[in-house]
Amino acid sequence: MSSAFESIKRGLEEAIEYAEGRQSQAVVHKLNAMDIKNIRSNIGMSQTEFASAFGISVSTLRHWERGDRSPAGPALVLLNVMEKEPKAVMRALSPES
Repeated sequence: MSSAFESIKRGLEEAIEYAEGRQSQAVVHKLNAMDIKNIRSNIGMSQTEFASAFGISVSTLRHWERGDRSPAGPALVLLNVMEKEPKAVMRALSPES
């Protein structure tokens, strides 16, 4: 079997072990739930400004802030960075960068 196949197979086995609660070599990144409204307020943006700056709909942002939906994937990662380093994110997004 190819090394790519072996790598994929090993990854799947580790994921299954982790999902079943067994000890696993899998690397798991856990991101905490967050107060999105607080993140937005701390950078001084309205819902419309925040949604526009980060490419999401205002409706999605409102659902996140109310807690009836949760961000996932890249949005969750970005929000975690925003929570910890808002100035760095805002510098990276500014037109002068």
